[in-house]
Amino acid sequence: MTLKVENLYRTYPGAKAPTLKGMTFDLPKGTLTALLGRSGAGKSTMLRCVVGLESFEKGRVEIEGVVVRGTTEVSAVERAESLRAARAKLGLVFQSFELFPHLTALQNCTLAPTQVKKQPRVEAEAAARELLTQLGLGERVDHYPEQLSGGQKQRVAIARALAMEPAVLLYDEPTSALDPSLKAEVIQTLKRIDERHVTQVVVTHDLQLARAVEHVCVLDHGVVIESGPPSKVLVSPEHESTKQLLQAWQADTLSPGGRGPG
Repeated sequence: MTLKVENLYRTYPGAKAPTLKGMTFDLPKGTLTALLGRSGAGKSTMLRCVVGLESFEKGRVEIEGVVVRGTTEVSAVERAESLRAARAKLGLVFQSFELFPHLTALQNCTLAPTQVKKQPRVEAEAAARELLTQLGLGERVDHYPEQLSGGQKQRVAIARALAMEPAVLLYDEPTSALDPSLKAEVIQTLKRIDERHVTQVVVTHDLQLARAVEHVCVLDHGVVIESGPPSKVLVSPEHESTKQLLQAWQADTLSPGGRGPG
């Protein structure tokens, strides 16, 4: 398995109950997976725990053999070392893209490889140009973020993450900052990356996007309540909470300006 999350518990300071209550799932290498659920289900918390932006008290996250354990289970030094190793195998595409405005698309994609991995600039630029071209941005490599559309900015952000050659690429609501007309473009981009056999995990409220992936996990109250191919989970869900979520999504999609439950 490329990514395995096992029995994760995360409680925020002052909270009466954990946000994650034994979150468990595992994903084979190269899978394109959507994490679904209402607001408060634990999707973003789980994502931040996996990437190391937030800590978790109990459980484990395993990424290609690197295991990160909870803060109550190992020493701070041991945990820091495992986090460092895990982050080297992860890429994260932020909801708001977070591109450097003073750098071109090409420079955004070569900064981390040259500064962090100490990759020669010529080699980094060649790899970045290839990535940007594959994502349909071959003619935009010298453009600054302000010269790009929302969809183009997102593809630059994805290329920047891929430039570090991650085993797992995580997305936080990739369609929420885009015009609805660009959703198909997002799905096409994810499919292109799927051909590179990178494991992709997408946190989303977008039913159209969820229907296009290979695997879905439905979260509710800090646990995974249902998982499987979208043809099964989104068509014949077994859990009552999944049925209610889909009904709410479909109703919101039919309403003017709908985007799914927030």
